[in-house]
Amino acid sequence: MPIDALLFDKDGTLFDFTATWGTFGRSFLARVGNGDAIRAARLGAMIGFDYETARYARDSIVIAGTPGEIAEVLLPELAGLNLVELVAMINEESARAPQVQAVPLAEFLDDMRARGLKLGVATNDGEAPARAHLGSVGVHDKFDFIAGFDSGHGAKPGPGQLLAFASRVGVAPDRVAMVGDSTHDMMAGRAAGMTTVAVLTGLAAHEELAPFADVVLPDIGHLRHWLAA
Repeated sequence: MPIDALLFDKDGTLFDFTATWGTFGRSFLARVGNGDAIRAARLGAMIGFDYETARYARDSIVIAGTPGEIAEVLLPELAGLNLVELVAMINEESARAPQVQAVPLAEFLDDMRARGLKLGVATNDGEAPARAHLGSVGVHDKFDFIAGFDSGHGAKPGPGQLLAFASRVGVAPDRVAMVGDSTHDMMAGRAAGMTTVAVLTGLAAHEELAPFADVVLPDIGHLRHWLAA
């Protein structure tokens, strides 16, 4: 079946996960830990983040979870904050995180658009931080659709964001490829009836992604050859 549209996850797909989110983890935990490194490290362990090395465990909730899910894990240890306040704090720190592109995005996305493909982003991050991240590298206007967990379509691994994209761009789901770095992305793609393309610029290994993916690629740049084939 020909592919007429590409829907991308953001973190670990368009942007290298470790290079981008290590900075976020340290700054966010320092903030909620009130500058206490021992407290920050303890909070980090709760979400699968090593505060000293700025590395995430492969099962960290930050990898595929929403800001709301991250906040729910931490909230019992943060007296004086409510869920809405903590989610807002996560979104603020997320929007400030410097974005490290998996490949030069402007050139890559222009190439995809020149092939006549519709492009979208579906992330479990908030929509506002997602737009800020894409805008920070000058590619916000290259997408036909951008949705976060709070955009009204649900979150992955549910198919809501994916089906909303297909509807928005007028492409049947079976002619869309969902491109992501986590099993959540692949499960969402399967649930939506889309082709699933996994990339290895997140933390999940090939053997974790392969059972859920139609193809596993090193990074999104390899989509050029895959589409041609």
